[in-house]
Amino acid sequence: MRILLIEDHERFAGFVKESLDKEGFTVDMVNTAAAGEDAISSVKYDAVVLDLGLPDLDGLDLLRSWREKGNDTPVLILSARDGVDEKVLGLNSGGDDYLLKPFAMEELVARIRALLRRPGEVLGLVINVGNVSFDTTARELLIDGKAISMPRREMGVLEHLMRRVGRVVPKDVLEDKIYGFEKEVSSNSIEVHVSRLRKRLSGAGAKVVVQTVRGVGYLLADENL
Repeated sequence: MRILLIEDHERFAGFVKESLDKEGFTVDMVNTAAAGEDAISSVKYDAVVLDLGLPDLDGLDLLRSWREKGNDTPVLILSARDGVDEKVLGLNSGGDDYLLKPFAMEELVARIRALLRRPGEVLGLVINVGNVSFDTTARELLIDGKAISMPRREMGVLEHLMRRVGRVVPKDVLEDKIYGFEKEVSSNSIEVHVSRLRKRLSGAGAKVVVQTVRGVGYLLADENL
């Protein structure tokens, strides 16, 4: 899942990004409303974590602008503004959740996952295809009930293929989901991840196949169907 973090406190933002990275999210980090606007205009994010106290524009004004344009990306507001009126204003301005600073990182992660489990969003708790089961909360992959270790980006590719089982996932969509702005992506990076993923799945006895749709992308299928 790709997250946009808009937070101007560099050290704090770095800590949040590092923590979300460890939980399996791909995080783009920007520190101004203008940069946030550019980012959300160019990438389809699964969620946004938005600080209100930005140097160039109040976060609520940025949020209202998105909603007026029809952008319905889930937004979790971060703020030290702890009054009830402030929370109500944030939610009424288009926020999907409101988290007060300071907070425990475990709560932030849980709230993001809760947002993405809402109807119409993308994150289910457990995805099952054939004898492969992926727990999106624990980031645990099971094949025939046995835990399988897998590098984060290979797991990211598998997760997106499992979410769209039976449908073609374009190569550029996979790139967008598993790489952030700061990562340079080689022309064959997805091919390399898919090749390694196939070997890992086959070696573990997975009853799924990753098919290549030439010139478009990849498709995951249950080999029993």
